[in-house]
Amino acid sequence: MGVKPDLWIKEKSTKEDMIYPFVDTQVSEGLISYGVSSYGYDIRVGNKFKIFTNVNSTVVDPKNFDTSNVVDFTGDVCIVPPNSFALASTIEYFKIPRDILAICVGKSTYARCGIIVNVTPFEPEFEGNITIEISNTTPLPAKIYANEGIAQVLFLSGDGEPETSYKDKNGKYQKQNGITLPRIKG
Repeated sequence: MGVKPDLWIKEKSTKEDMIYPFVDTQVSEGLISYGVSSYGYDIRVGNKFKIFTNVNSTVVDPKNFDTSNVVDFTGDVCIVPPNSFALASTIEYFKIPRDILAICVGKSTYARCGIIVNVTPFEPEFEGNITIEISNTTPLPAKIYANEGIAQVLFLSGDGEPETSYKDKNGKYQKQNGITLPRIKG
């Protein structure tokens, strides 16, 4: 299992590629690394965030999400409050091939600071920006650096194509742009 390199390693990325924009080297000088890694791709977090707040004392309900649960923030550094949570989006836009599944894991630089990044798998034929879930598990405020690495994507190649892809089932987050809040089909 592994990614088929010819799918994503190109001299210049275009909007038709699997990852756009694509960085074909590991960029790391003075920042949290991003770009091609040994067996995957380190994605960058954008500069727009939705930070959870309890100011309105509402309940978090994934079936009926109340937007007053979050405050919008745009900037180069986002401060996630202690024991709190934020949503963000990748700079990169993905077009996952039908025979590829991608799994995303947090970068060790953030994990060593008590910052946990959670992203669900990118199913075959998913297309869009990735909404990133960022948890600050510490009792201290935590900095998240926009336009720098946040997580690593690992690509797994299937033995064949799945019977049904994310595109086939008209996935509810298909072609999402920016931060997408929870929703249900219906």
